[in-house]
Amino acid sequence: MSRPSESHAGLPEPPQRRVGPPALPAQNRGPAPACLSARSLGLDRFNTAPTADAEAALLGCCGSTRWAQRLAAHRPYPDVDALLAAADEAGYDMAPADLAEALATEVSPGLHHAAPHSAHLALSAGHAAYESRFGHVFVICLDAFRPAEHPDQVLAGIRARLGHDPDEERVVTADEMRRLARGRIIELVTGAGSARSGREALGGC
Repeated sequence: MSRPSESHAGLPEPPQRRVGPPALPAQNRGPAPACLSARSLGLDRFNTAPTADAEAALLGCCGSTRWAQRLAAHRPYPDVDALLAAADEAGYDMAPADLAEALATEVSPGLHHAAPHSAHLALSAGHAAYESRFGHVFVICLDAFRPAEHPDQVLAGIRARLGHDPDEERVVTADEMRRLARGRIIELVTGAGSARSGREALGGC
């Protein structure tokens, strides 16, 4: 797969596409909350869980305290679509401080340890350039792409978004965070592990 040749301030070109298993794991926020297991938590259990447990589980989907509190407070949800709609609405209402809080909990997408050294260098340089410019980790949701495409998509996304001004990138980042949160919620309440396959946070949704 070929990618655009333009580059930004020392950011290496993406490595050549490799044959084999995907090298880029889903973006993540570290260990999932222990209080509620994503694999065993259904919507009914989410709706009836103690508020503190529900909020902790939601913080595993998006690290904004206000966002998690709002969703937990509006339970019960009649179905998953209603929960996702509420998550989107709460995401659009996030203040800059809420977004910053959520981003502070995200982990940059990284490569599998077996990936070529050149690929690790390219991705590390890309993340460093992005974080230097915008002051937070790069987040992207990759559900629309096959796993084998993820490494190239992350590098291409970083390269393209380095050209944004801070206000423009804040809008894009907020949208990616909403998409990531949706995928994590789906996994949380349905146990659909495949929901993480297109992310991340990679980290991505």
